[in-house]
Amino acid sequence: MAVKVESPANPLRIAVADDHAVVREGIRLLLDAEADLTVVAEADDSDGALRAVRGHKPDVLVLDLSLRESDALDAIPAIKADAPETAIIVLTMHGDATVAREVMRAGAAGFLLKDSAGEELVRAVRAVAEGSTYVQPDIGGQIAALDTYEPNRLREISEREVEVLRLVALGHTSREVADMLVLSVRTVETHRRHLQEKLECETRAELVRFAIDHGLLETRS
Repeated sequence: MAVKVESPANPLRIAVADDHAVVREGIRLLLDAEADLTVVAEADDSDGALRAVRGHKPDVLVLDLSLRESDALDAIPAIKADAPETAIIVLTMHGDATVAREVMRAGAAGFLLKDSAGEELVRAVRAVAEGSTYVQPDIGGQIAALDTYEPNRLREISEREVEVLRLVALGHTSREVADMLVLSVRTVETHRRHLQEKLECETRAELVRFAIDHGLLETRS
């Protein structure tokens, strides 16, 4: 077992939320072995993570993406609202760039796979505590590729198609969209088919996700 040397006067304070006790213990041992880091709280679900942050005001929260009976992605905005100074690092078993991007957009400062080296988690904790972001390098490259590709797809659709996409994503039927835009149902269906082809979306759910990711459902003044 690593022996922790004398700690500095103000070590970084860390909370750990994971629904597996053995994982929490491993993270605690890893971080507590560093002179400038100390784990001050643990939790096994989203509610516990929120209580830990409220009670301890840690500098960093290490948060499992798939907590028991909850989704950390939904918890991140609530945690940040309660403790905006606490930086959140999300850990997950799934290296999906789309999920990573959603996590970062939700307010997390870091994203790491659980199979990453312990030294990388230590680096990430120190980085986010200083106000930086830290995404596992290979995932960061995939996010960059997404961000380069998807805006290009948005430029491929016309203003009318954007209007149709927004209304479809808001849940309106083709008939309702046709009435709102003074178009025929057939024209709306044609626009929708073109949208699916251009955006490579096979289902309405994928169209909705594209619209959300690109801010098309935000309130317009």
